[in-house]
Amino acid sequence: MRMIFGVMSLLIVLAIVGTLGKKQLQALGQMGTTSTRTPADPDAKAVTDAVMGRARDGGPTAAVPGGVPGATAAAVEGSVPMQAKAIQNNVRDAANAALQKGADRNNGSQP
Repeated sequence: MRMIFGVMSLLIVLAIVGTLGKKQLQALGQMGTTSTRTPADPDAKAVTDAVMGRARDGGPTAAVPGGVPGATAAAVEGSVPMQAKAIQNNVRDAANAALQKGADRNNGSQP
């Protein structure tokens, strides 16, 4: 008898947790902030490609704000940790370049 009540209570708890999880996932889907699709905006796609280290059409990567024109991304090879580190470095470099460009603009050194 005790075993039956234990199994029934476990099933009830699992149903409650499943329902709450489903509601949370639906709320995330409605917000639209979690998307793995490629952006439709060409500028956003260019930045995404530059951050991910992908070359556009086999040519140089698109310009990142504050980046060097015509620069190509380094090839991302190796294991998953090496690829993750390369992506982190690309993001850091793009953020630093954007911050530097903003600081230069505030100082009046760029038109």
